[in-house]
Amino acid sequence: MYRYDEFDHEVVQSRVKQFRGQVKRRLEGALTEDQFRPLRLQNGLYLQLHAYMLRIAIPYGTLNSRQLRQLAMISEKYDRGYGHITTRQNMQLNWPQLPEVPEILQDLADVEMHCFQTSGNCIRNVTSDPFAGATSDEIEDPRPTAELLRQWSTMHPEFAFLPRKFKIAVTAAPNDRAVIKAHDIGIEIVKNDQGEIGYHIIVGGGLGRTPIIGVTLKEFLPRTELLPYLEAVMRVYNRYGRRDNKYKARIKILVTETGIDAFRQMVDAEYETLEPSDIAVSEEEIARISSYFAPPDFRDGLSPSNFYRKQRDEEPDFDNWVSNNVSKHKVDGYAIANISLKPIDRAPGDITADQMRVIADLADEYSFSEIRTTHQQNMVLPHVQQDDLYKVYQGLKRADLAADNIGLITDIICCPGMDYCALATARSIPVSQAIAERFSDPDRQRAIGEMSIKISGCINACGHHHVGNIGILGLEKAGVEFYQVKLGGDSSENAAVGKVTGPGFSQEELVDGIERMVDFYLDSKNDNERFIDTYNRLGMGPFKEVLYGTS
Repeated sequence: MYRYDEFDHEVVQSRVKQFRGQVKRRLEGALTEDQFRPLRLQNGLYLQLHAYMLRIAIPYGTLNSRQLRQLAMISEKYDRGYGHITTRQNMQLNWPQLPEVPEILQDLADVEMHCFQTSGNCIRNVTSDPFAGATSDEIEDPRPTAELLRQWSTMHPEFAFLPRKFKIAVTAAPNDRAVIKAHDIGIEIVKNDQGEIGYHIIVGGGLGRTPIIGVTLKEFLPRTELLPYLEAVMRVYNRYGRRDNKYKARIKILVTETGIDAFRQMVDAEYETLEPSDIAVSEEEIARISSYFAPPDFRDGLSPSNFYRKQRDEEPDFDNWVSNNVSKHKVDGYAIANISLKPIDRAPGDITADQMRVIADLADEYSFSEIRTTHQQNMVLPHVQQDDLYKVYQGLKRADLAADNIGLITDIICCPGMDYCALATARSIPVSQAIAERFSDPDRQRAIGEMSIKISGCINACGHHHVGNIGILGLEKAGVEFYQVKLGGDSSENAAVGKVTGPGFSQEELVDGIERMVDFYLDSKNDNERFIDTYNRLGMGPFKEVLYGTS
């Protein structure tokens, strides 16, 4: 994984020193809150409903065991002993005290971490496939490209104050695990007919109050043109994006109102004005960055032993965990171990300091010290020998991290909602817990199969409810919380925005209605059909009838 060079160290340390002075002036009253707000946002510090919240960048979801142990220490020393994994693969601390934030930033800098551009109207943390470098279906590891974009976008002087926040995701696999079509720019690494590797550029995606699936801007972009071309896209957006209305300021609105053909013409015209050689990165620099992502020292000729097969045969719980949580690795004898952060009794995505240390220890012993975070608010050990999976499972089980529900109905994406967020209009965590409790039986979850429920506590859609097979939006009317349901959303390579079913529900009505839909699906599905497949075959009508209890 990438290691800081001298420039990185200098930039991070200077930012810590700078923000220490800004906090001091705020505490002394030399800065008002209005003056301090843009300064703290540049350092990932939000003012939430009850306290400050600090968002820590985990670029493209990759961190090492040393960094995770530092996050554990920070969460205990400065917060309440836990962190929260977000849908942008970052970690949030929900209770830091303002005077201590500079110390947190220094502790992060000590392990090559920071909070740059995790907030504000800038290019946010670049996200990627959590299986990057481990999965057999990718053309190449997308993380060097993501790192190149991180370096290009960090503190970019021209794009520090965009019309609105800007999000980029990168993948190199046809199976989209990075939701690239729901980003301002989605980048898919592809091969053309001549076998050359380049980029398929998607633009204008986004969720929020106006959900839009991104469209193709460039079918194939040669490698050397990536940064100059993105520079042209950003300049067009920076020039023409709305600044008079924050709800219409995202690039998706500009692309929709302009039309993709006209937008492409503007980008091409801007590209012609550039000096690409001033922006493009040399082959030597690309090779330098890529060298940091060289594959680990995998052992050759491995295959699962009789011990691994015996443990699966003799321990049904372990076998279920492998079936649900373990994915195929590109190297024979290895596996990708997904760690669920979705127990019934905790907010989705929360992880305690002790659990962080357990995962760090397991990563050191069994996964080349490497860990990933996912946009589904889970974690991954990307390189585990299959014969070591049972030991990993035992360690996770002791730490209450062995839930075998990855991709199942209780693997719910959920924003913090009104329990934390000042923007929320309804609670979301209790709803996710109520649904998880209703479907807590493991056998029932496996019978239901692959299914996504995503919950947002307000129209800003931080819980990605628009692209959930079942999407839930918490709203408020006359002081009463209610929940609107969308059906048919999809966050995969077949990305789709769900459709609103009708009037909202109370929490109790909602859970009952979801259960009726699930039972209907089980009665109606064909062999091997997922929930989304059955929904797409039958349409909304019959699902809506059972949801509202009118059938």
